[in-house]
Amino acid sequence: MSSNAIYTPLPVNPFRRDVLAGKRLIGCWCALGSPVTAEILGLAGFDWILLDGEHALNDVLTFVPQLMALKDSCSAPVVRPAWNDPVLLKRLLDAGFYNFLIPYISSHEEAKNAVSALRYAPQGIRGVSVSHRGNKWGTVKDYHKIVNDQICCIVQIEDRKSLEDIDGICAVDGVDAVFIGPSDLSAGLGHMLEPNHAEVQDAIRHIVERAKAHGKSVGILAPLETDARRYLEMGITVTAVGSDNGLLRAASQALRDKFMR
Repeated sequence: MSSNAIYTPLPVNPFRRDVLAGKRLIGCWCALGSPVTAEILGLAGFDWILLDGEHALNDVLTFVPQLMALKDSCSAPVVRPAWNDPVLLKRLLDAGFYNFLIPYISSHEEAKNAVSALRYAPQGIRGVSVSHRGNKWGTVKDYHKIVNDQICCIVQIEDRKSLEDIDGICAVDGVDAVFIGPSDLSAGLGHMLEPNHAEVQDAIRHIVERAKAHGKSVGILAPLETDARRYLEMGITVTAVGSDNGLLRAASQALRDKFMR
């Protein structure tokens, strides 16, 4: 860069700040892969929007228009990659994501690997590119020195192994919160599609208890209002209360029923 280059500052990540503070953050899943849908959800005023790359038809190139659609929104974009893969995470970081929900973390070692992939050396192994969308094409001064502290890492607890190692996972420096995947957790405990089974609910309460003991926030996806309110009362703060595909399906069916039944 020339000496008279114009630099832009790297903003503080308010989503990570609020997660670390244990603030109640209400979000919505965005799985349709559409920047128009993302923009509409952003205009609704949720605290955060999850752009899904695990169970939705998304990749890096479809994520970028959705990031652009949320640029002027009050909703923080959070991305869920397909897997805890340092190559995938590197590409999403360079594409401009700061907030990550990493799926299927089953041990403290996997949690350490996720944190490491999200950070430059010496704290991690993130590959270095001088100019990319994440540092506004090289215009953010000292980006590589300061960005580590702005990356939010939330890890998903989804199976029996992660439940058994919950203290180890929560103790990992750089894990900002744990997020419960109720469907996978119920399947892992032998109760497929029964997240309200007593054993699953006991496991969720245990996760909340242990996370709180480590000073970590807890999140969950709860598209049913009764579930969402119960989890909020339980102390879960990073709560997704719906999804774009669920909202569209329910509203479409309700509209049909008004005229076709």
